[in-house]
Amino acid sequence: MILSASRDATACLWRKNEPEPAVTYTGHELPVTGLALSPDNEVLCTGSRDNSVRLWDLMTGTSTLTTSISRNLVTCIKWALDESFIAQTSEDKELRLWDPKTLETIFAFPKKQSILTTCDISTDSLYCLTGSSGGNNFGCELTLWDIRQQKVLSEFKGHNQGVSGCMFLPMHQEGKGLIASCAADSTVRIWDRETKDCVCLASLDGAGPLTSLTAYPDSSLLVSSFNQGIHLLSADFSNPHDPQIRRRLQY
Repeated sequence: MILSASRDATACLWRKNEPEPAVTYTGHELPVTGLALSPDNEVLCTGSRDNSVRLWDLMTGTSTLTTSISRNLVTCIKWALDESFIAQTSEDKELRLWDPKTLETIFAFPKKQSILTTCDISTDSLYCLTGSSGGNNFGCELTLWDIRQQKVLSEFKGHNQGVSGCMFLPMHQEGKGLIASCAADSTVRIWDRETKDCVCLASLDGAGPLTSLTAYPDSSLLVSSFNQGIHLLSADFSNPHDPQIRRRLQY
């Protein structure tokens, strides 16, 4: 199945080879800008520019819980694998954690200087990563947050336009934890979580702003772009002194 969010204020569940959505989730008043599926694949969480976050029964499309906070224009939603919280970023520059059973706020981290555009949660559910908007070297950073201690651990700076995608990578370099990001500056970067160094970079010339990023355990990455569709990349760590991001295919 595939889940989509839309400017028509709905989310949809699609099945392979079926031209119409199997389930349509109707209730938001403005574009749906974030969604995440619960780890048990039973509950959908959506967020919208109408300042609301909603939970839905995945198969029936019934809205089971909703909450709204003024100026909470949702930009991204992620569900922790241990199901203890839902992370959500917003145009109000805050990272919020929601209780998935009640949709009450667990914690709201201090505001950043720029809009938070994207987020990810580590597989152990102990850390959250966010990306910021910006330009001309203002903002554009990644921020690593400690969920238990409720504080910023580190920032990763190098993009010169707004970050559009970030994630904890499922692969490692000589045992080092890695994170990845893409941005409107047409670059993909891989960072060392401990040193905060950018260990490799790919510039997708002509692709325009990059819009999203995902990665797989075989060291491959998929990146979507404004001008050149989807790029399949590969992180090559065979030479630890000169890691590379290589282009493989373009769709």
